[in-house]
Amino acid sequence: MISNCAICGCIIHREGEYAKPSIKGRSHATKHHNLAERFLGRSRNRRGEQREPIFKECPWNIEGQTEEFCYECHEELLHNPVLLETDIKRFAELVKLRKLNETRKTKSRDKIAGRIKLLHEVLELGIEKLLEIERYE
Repeated sequence: MISNCAICGCIIHREGEYAKPSIKGRSHATKHHNLAERFLGRSRNRRGEQREPIFKECPWNIEGQTEEFCYECHEELLHNPVLLETDIKRFAELVKLRKLNETRKTKSRDKIAGRIKLLHEVLELGIEKLLEIERYE
């Protein structure tokens, strides 16, 4: 069965060379949770260890859903986004406007949950707007 990366569409494989600086390494299949398990208080890396969840339940109803990507799209694109200083400053302004900023951490995880939701909203609206522009050019 042939599988493709959910982002770039390249053919992905599971035949070795994971993360090697080669075509085969760059196209190795990887699985990614659409919602990080740690947001719900668990982690595959730390089995049995419970953490304070950020979300009691998934706000997008996607708990457990995964996608498959090539190594490049997963590890280099999704896990290492480029954030410019102006991006951070403008996002911080949104955080303050939504009253999701903090001067001191408390026991509550509500503010970080709000910032996670806000970042998703920014991505969603940005993608929507760019698709609109690209489709009509």
